[in-house]
Amino acid sequence: MTMEVYTLVGSSGTGKSFHAMELCKNLGIEAVIDDGLFIYKNRVIEGISAKKAATKIGATKAAIFFDDAMKEPVRLAIKEKNPASVLILGTSRGMVEKIAERLELPFPSWDSPNHIEIESITTEEERATAREQRDIYGKHIIPAPSLQLKRNFAGYFLDPLRIFRGKDQGAATERTVVRPTFSYMGEYYVADSVIDDIAKCVAEATEGIRRVIFLGQTPSPEAYQLSVVVAIEKDFSLWKTMERYQKSLMKAVEEMTAFNVVTVDVEVRNVG
Repeated sequence: MTMEVYTLVGSSGTGKSFHAMELCKNLGIEAVIDDGLFIYKNRVIEGISAKKAATKIGATKAAIFFDDAMKEPVRLAIKEKNPASVLILGTSRGMVEKIAERLELPFPSWDSPNHIEIESITTEEERATAREQRDIYGKHIIPAPSLQLKRNFAGYFLDPLRIFRGKDQGAATERTVVRPTFSYMGEYYVADSVIDDIAKCVAEATEGIRRVIFLGQTPSPEAYQLSVVVAIEKDFSLWKTMERYQKSLMKAVEEMTAFNVVTVDVEVRNVG
């Protein structure tokens, strides 16, 4: 069976990623290639998102799989999954053609109806709104659920966006709003002392925790991790107390800083 390739072309910030899932649903397309990611049946299978790049040039290279180290895992993943159809998103005809070439995908002739322009499926008002969200608020859309992206975008603002269709509002497709706090619209910092204070406040509110002895953190975009050493009271279950504290601390940090925390490691060093 020959893979059928579709393309969706439009300038940056015109809503391609937002409308990709609906287009896939309407046309029965199984997979999406968007900004360096291979998304198959609503799951991120392989790739490194261009939205994580620190520069525009870096983002372009990631999106077209310029480096073999980025290209090869995606090419092999596509070969393994062998989707019946793929939608390639790009800012120009040359870009989608280059992506297909790099990933060794069969590319239809330009007179094929498989080539879709963003202007043909959106209004000018919709495109203007999309540009505003990108240019003013720094928001990017990824056509995949937030749960699929948590580890890929640790250290970034990460919010689910559910779109309901139909009279009963029962069917929903989920996209993810990403704002790269470290590499877009200037630097974003949360002082170490702020995280220390949050950890101490959560400890005070968690029954069985006596105090926080030490807190270490790895605040990188790839893996925001926390390591906490605590003392607990002897009359409380060690396992249940640590579990309550771990979950409460992760939730508090994410809500107060907007960072997506990957892990919270808790060590007990004193009981008494």
